[in-house]
Amino acid sequence: MKLLSICFYLGLMLFSISMVSVYLSLIFYSSSFTLFLEWEILNFNSFSMVMLFLLDWMSLSFMSVVLLISSMVLFYSHSYMKGDSNLVKFIFLVFLFVVSMIFMIMSPNLISILLGWDGLGLVSYCLVIYYQNNKSANAGMITILSNRIGDVAILLAISWMLNFGSCNFYFLPLLYSNSLMLILLFLITIAAMTKSAQIPFSAWLPAAMAAPTPVSSLVHSSTLVTAGVYLLIRFSNVINFHFVLFVIAVSTMIMSGVGANYETDLKKVIALSTLSQLGVMMMILSLGMVELSYFHLLSHAMFKSLLFLCAGFYIHSMGDCQDIRFLGSLWIGSPIISLFFFASSISLCGFPFMAGFYSSDMILEFFFMGSMNLFMLVIIYLATILTLMYSIRLMAFVFMGLLSYKTVVNKQDDLGMVLPMSILFILSIVGGSTMFWTFFPQSFIYLSFYMKIMVLISLTLIFLFVMNKIMLKSYITKSSFFISLMWGLPYISSMMFINLLHSGLKYLSFFDQGWLEFFGGKKSYSLMTQKTGYIDKFNTLGVKNYLLFFLLVSVMSCQFI
Repeated sequence: MKLLSICFYLGLMLFSISMVSVYLSLIFYSSSFTLFLEWEILNFNSFSMVMLFLLDWMSLSFMSVVLLISSMVLFYSHSYMKGDSNLVKFIFLVFLFVVSMIFMIMSPNLISILLGWDGLGLVSYCLVIYYQNNKSANAGMITILSNRIGDVAILLAISWMLNFGSCNFYFLPLLYSNSLMLILLFLITIAAMTKSAQIPFSAWLPAAMAAPTPVSSLVHSSTLVTAGVYLLIRFSNVINFHFVLFVIAVSTMIMSGVGANYETDLKKVIALSTLSQLGVMMMILSLGMVELSYFHLLSHAMFKSLLFLCAGFYIHSMGDCQDIRFLGSLWIGSPIISLFFFASSISLCGFPFMAGFYSSDMILEFFFMGSMNLFMLVIIYLATILTLMYSIRLMAFVFMGLLSYKTVVNKQDDLGMVLPMSILFILSIVGGSTMFWTFFPQSFIYLSFYMKIMVLISLTLIFLFVMNKIMLKSYITKSSFFISLMWGLPYISSMMFINLLHSGLKYLSFFDQGWLEFFGGKKSYSLMTQKTGYIDKFNTLGVKNYLLFFLLVSVMSCQFI
């Protein structure tokens, strides 16, 4: 009982700090105020190692959203994790995860960013393997190895920034040309792509669903996967327009959208929708629209965390069943949770006046207003349609399906879970409009009649396609199996890492435990002990050696005289 109260009080503390951060972010935004807190740790030659914290409206508002969602997740875990034998470890890991993300948010210095960046990767691995079975062990391995690629890129970026005399990247674009920053930009982009699971590093995101559902809500809404997007937002002065990142982001949108329409695991469908929205953020960020990407990052965090918590309640109440084909008519047993699930799903679709509508609609309209490539226009429009398709398909399985034996044992709404989800439900409705009126108060976009009529045509096609028996029954064919496996990325990623591990094992057996063992430490140690043994024998003189030494000294002294 004391552990559950610790979970409650810790969530209350994070909620209070988030409210203070919201207040400060509004003050900083209205007054255009930025605060730097600097602590010089080491000064070596011309290079200074500085712990620097940046407080502006962007970092404070993002920190407030992270802390708010973290507090709701802890309140939710008060009921969800009740009876768990490792509750202390769970609370400790979640708190470390939040602290690592705060380090990442407030740091404009790559060295201090590395603390939060490595902390996110390490703690996420500990959370993925929380249940300690084969599935979670494999998922944790691919998660940590994929994230280590980004960690190495950050370390190389720190080494490259020694050329500039400092790891503070905030003012570097003002002091140096873009040609000198090209290598730094490449390394930071690779790091952001690994953390935000862009192609070809997308395989770890659905695999990380092996973690407990409250952790999935925290990781895949506002912390781990958004760290890469936030890092590129901080480097936006260097990036400007990035065509390669644009193509990768659009490909990720299509791949995840198509895969989600064939997936039958409830959590993996939501994870693939997260991957699709990360592609949207990267896409608009590569076009230079930093504020819109940040706006969609915040609005997505609100409704996606609620969507995961609703899925966690369904899984928890129906005997850990995650297959959507065994679900149906869940609104009968849990109407309030079903209302939350429906609201977050339509917010994900971009339903008018929900949280997701303001950011996603502005992103599409700004893209349509620019000088568009016709092929990319069709691809982005198709990716948007796929988002609506898998959301409608998921709601069709969950709400309109027939009663199954799993639905019969469905539990009633839990008050300990409903209260934190109610706050996220309110944010999923009014959060987008509040941020829109605060940060984009005078945005008005006028599009042509043909652009608007495309919406009506696409909605009709979506309705006909989703209601098709093939989509609802999900027959397994070779093509659908390939598409549902994210174009084979899990196999490719696993094969790549397995080959690297096998090559490491060969190196260990042939070199470290073989030739290096013979010519290295053990051999050199044995040779040194053997040679120094002669000196020890000479030091321990016997009577004969002493007389011989005395005779030699006497003869030499006589010759000298």
